[in-house]
Amino acid sequence: MTSEVSLKTSGPPAVVAFEAKPLAPAANTAPKVAQSKPVGIEFDPAQAQQNLRSAVGMLNEQMAANKQGLGFSFDQAINGTVIKVTNTHTGEVVRQIPTEDVLRMAHKIDDMKGLLYNKVA
Repeated sequence: MTSEVSLKTSGPPAVVAFEAKPLAPAANTAPKVAQSKPVGIEFDPAQAQQNLRSAVGMLNEQMAANKQGLGFSFDQAINGTVIKVTNTHTGEVVRQIPTEDVLRMAHKIDDMKGLLYNKVA
């Protein structure tokens, strides 16, 4: 297939001819898919709990060494960490995440679990 293109230049128009060739598919270009190997994922909740407690302990040690008013603890009712920012001079809690109200509510809900349903092991 031959096409002609006219270029605008000063003087007589120039005509350029070019031949368009269809792209030939390369031999054996299909993507190769490798089958994934099965991976055994093991999760031990007790070990994760121990790792979290260990990390909380290390954070508290680091904050105490730097004389920072930042403390970490673990609360079973919310199954998570509690962060407290305290004034180092007075010991007053400046900020707590989650707040004391949220923790109190979580503890009350945790206490009522046995009343709401019985867990069968």
